[in-house]
Amino acid sequence: MRRSILGPSLAVATLALALTGCGTKSDTGSGSVSPSSSPTPSKSRSACTAKETLAATDTNGTFCLTTGTTVRILLDGTTTRPWAPVKTVGTGLKATNSGILIRPGDASNAYEAVSAGTVKLTSSRPLCATAPHKISCKGIQEWSVTVVVSKP
Repeated sequence: MRRSILGPSLAVATLALALTGCGTKSDTGSGSVSPSSSPTPSKSRSACTAKETLAATDTNGTFCLTTGTTVRILLDGTTTRPWAPVKTVGTGLKATNSGILIRPGDASNAYEAVSAGTVKLTSSRPLCATAPHKISCKGIQEWSVTVVVSKP
């Protein structure tokens, strides 16, 4: 009986065709060769979003302010899942009166942009509600944003 090598050869050829171009350099038509991978986003000011009020959904974001403006932090919590007070690390913001009455478990802060700089704001709260004689967990929900302050 004669063995056919068409099956394995066809599979290798198909794989080679499928991989052609992966990780190689492509011609841009300008006479130069450039990598085919997409460019990495830069950490420039264009990556910032201007926003006056930050909430729990804004976690891991980078936001831009100009000096003289105010940003408010409104983290809605509960008595069984309270937010810890917001901590700041960096320069450029000064705490100011938020002017808002908060409920137990909420974290509400306001900061005025006073000088150019970068500030990281963080808080956390229990992932699960805690109650006596009930099942609970030790998980923590973390919240963190970066605020970049620049002069107008």
